[in-house]
Amino acid sequence: MRILVCVKRVPAPGSRINVTPDGQAVDTSHLGFTTSPHEECALEEAVQIVERHDGEVTVLTLGSVSSEEQLRYAASVGAHNLVLIPISEVDWDPQRTASALTTAISDIELAEGSFDLILFGNESADAGGFQVGIRVAHALGRPIVNGIKGIDLVDGTASAKREIDGGFEVYEVPMPAVLGIKEGINLPRYPTMKGRLASKKAEVSSTVVEAATGGQTRVRLHRPVEQVSETVILGTGPEAAPAVVDLLEELGVLS
Repeated sequence: MRILVCVKRVPAPGSRINVTPDGQAVDTSHLGFTTSPHEECALEEAVQIVERHDGEVTVLTLGSVSSEEQLRYAASVGAHNLVLIPISEVDWDPQRTASALTTAISDIELAEGSFDLILFGNESADAGGFQVGIRVAHALGRPIVNGIKGIDLVDGTASAKREIDGGFEVYEVPMPAVLGIKEGINLPRYPTMKGRLASKKAEVSSTVVEAATGGQTRVRLHRPVEQVSETVILGTGPEAAPAVVDLLEELGVLS
């Protein structure tokens, strides 16, 4: 079983995001970075699958040299092969990113054999475009299902579960296939000390890929207007009871 996981370096969720004065980039002066959460779950799912079925996990990312941090994290939790497509820009548009990933994946498969599964996150935590995985799958001519929260592999077929109101939809797709993994499919493991030490020595392969700019261009980034909420203390102890009752009546909770 050969599985490829595509990941992205993103600002840590919950961080305060500031924009550079020209409105073209995120100010990273005081930001921490991590693997996009959906993709972290995709990596964990890949590692669990190869633990059950044997095989190896390759992790691929397109980004700056700083993205090696996310690749080494992947190695610390069980990934076997690490591939970086280095770029000098902060980010590429979805079409250009998908084109570069498609080329890199095709080159790897030509040299080493086809991947049975290619896993993406449902969407990246920063851009949230829902595009790259679908574009890559289309370019490779492989079936894709997004929003996946369960995977079973039987006789060359991937049974993929997507959560809906009141239950799940189940898709059966022939492998090789592409799946977009949604956060919550599993609980990603923490790296062990042995894994962290081994990841420092892991080899990161670098492959330069040329790709034409896509049809989307960034105009500017801006922060939304912050909404300030006020907290009103109704009182303390038994003396607050009448005020609580009045509030509940105002909200229409009491009849």
